[in-house]
Amino acid sequence: MSQFMVEFILPREMPEDFLAKIPHQRLKINQLMESGKITAYSLSSDRSKLWCVVNAKNEFDVMEIISEFPLIDFMHPTIFELMFNNTATAVKLPMFSLN
Repeated sequence: MSQFMVEFILPREMPEDFLAKIPHQRLKINQLMESGKITAYSLSSDRSKLWCVVNAKNEFDVMEIISEFPLIDFMHPTIFELMFNNTATAVKLPMFSLN
């Protein structure tokens, strides 16, 4: 299994049908995160770009996963295969004792 960074360009103007689908998008992302297909999901502060890290066998599988996004018709994705992706949650810190 490989990891892929997907960068999405979002529309400058967000039409009403885009805004109406945001709750469905969030629900879908939560489901994909719970299943382990997506490990990170981030939005730029200016709301022009969105990034997610996807666990998949290949780029075709990434496309299948992101095609499930309710907002995919409004997004322009670019897919990058990652060599590695370190996260703070992946680092295990030793437990300490209060004794």
